[in-house]
Amino acid sequence: MKDMTKGSPTRLILAFSLPILIGSLLQMTYSIADTRIVGTYLGDEALAAVGATTVLSFLFNGFFTGIANGFAIMTAQKFGAKDRKNVKASFAAALVMGLALAVLFVGITLLLLDPILNFLNVPAELYETAAGYIRIVLAGMVITMLYNVLIASARAIGDSITPLLTLTLSVLLNIIGDIVLLRYFHTGVWGAAAATVGAQAVTIVICAVYMLQKYDLFRITGEDIRDCNRGMLRFMLSTGLSMGCMNSLIGVGSLILQTAVNDLGSSYIVAQSTARKITEVLMSVFVSVGIAMATYCGQNFGARKYTRIRKGIRTGYWITCSWCIAVLLIVYTSAAWMVQAVTGSDDTVMIEAAVKYLRMDTILYVLVAVIFVQRNALQGVGDRITPLISSGIEMAGKIILTYTLVPAWGYDGVIWVEPIVWVVMILPLMKKMRDWNRRIDRKIRLGHESEASAQEE
Repeated sequence: MKDMTKGSPTRLILAFSLPILIGSLLQMTYSIADTRIVGTYLGDEALAAVGATTVLSFLFNGFFTGIANGFAIMTAQKFGAKDRKNVKASFAAALVMGLALAVLFVGITLLLLDPILNFLNVPAELYETAAGYIRIVLAGMVITMLYNVLIASARAIGDSITPLLTLTLSVLLNIIGDIVLLRYFHTGVWGAAAATVGAQAVTIVICAVYMLQKYDLFRITGEDIRDCNRGMLRFMLSTGLSMGCMNSLIGVGSLILQTAVNDLGSSYIVAQSTARKITEVLMSVFVSVGIAMATYCGQNFGARKYTRIRKGIRTGYWITCSWCIAVLLIVYTSAAWMVQAVTGSDDTVMIEAAVKYLRMDTILYVLVAVIFVQRNALQGVGDRITPLISSGIEMAGKIILTYTLVPAWGYDGVIWVEPIVWVVMILPLMKKMRDWNRRIDRKIRLGHESEASAQEE
């Protein structure tokens, strides 16, 4: 456990972010290794089949991660307020509601999978392979949801090490499972999906046992479930669904964009999925700092230490914006090598398309850096609306530009969609952050900041 209401904000955020960053890189390493393994043992067509449905698994991963992180905001605030009883109650509620929502949404999606794949314009020659792969991945999302609740709750009380350890185990099991099933049992792409689900199932059991032994805060009973009052449940459900919908709106926009990419042919499908995987690695610093911001701001908001929140936000800015400079150097010197390393392919059309995507998008990464910091900070202080509005703008922008730019410019249109959207979606976040700062100024002037914070500052 780590109390983030005391000590240097910079040291706390860096120390909290680093294990999350390592974990994100491990997860991305698996994603890249999975792509390489599939490409090596099954060929470009299988790789295209997986790439054609990647956006759907991304959509669900984002939705369930958002819900779990939204639930954990209450846990972080209660932990910051030293309210042990409601920390346990919020964790119990997160498990129950998370499981129920996962079963509901996964069940509906599996029933509607064929129409969804048709909507995605999955090519006929890839359809059967893609459908078999994504069915297994989706079924395993129930396990993913429970895992997300566990690690989000651990982070809410300041523990970013346990999620790293369990993720490391999951990645190792995933890679071993991929190689065994694809190389030795010749399963086809469904083996890669089965390896992922199996690894997560083993990991969640180990994670749960470890957390229960380490933290008595997570040893819940029937009484803890009964302690969940309606106000807490409403806040958690609204916050969880808000953050889940925020991520889903992003995913829906990407899904619509993928329908256009799937019409451009296998080379561009692989180029897009590969560029997205590399982009996820490059943006992992933004993601890890963003998660740290939500926990840091949540704990300090619960403790009414508003000045510390401001210091933390400034720290988030300089970390993420410094990384943007490093990203530009990496991409403009090594993009082609990275694409070939991920795919193992010599398709020059695919490589050139992926490199062009990466070089154009990274120019405006500074906007993404600010978006991640502000969006997560606002969520940490309980703002469920503004991040959702920003994500709604992202979704709408991707849809509009997909149907206007891509038909006119082809793959160049695909490349320009996201940078244009970033410029627009940052506006409501900046306005809300300015308004929040003014409101905090008034609170501090009126003496509403906690006594402990005033003494520390």
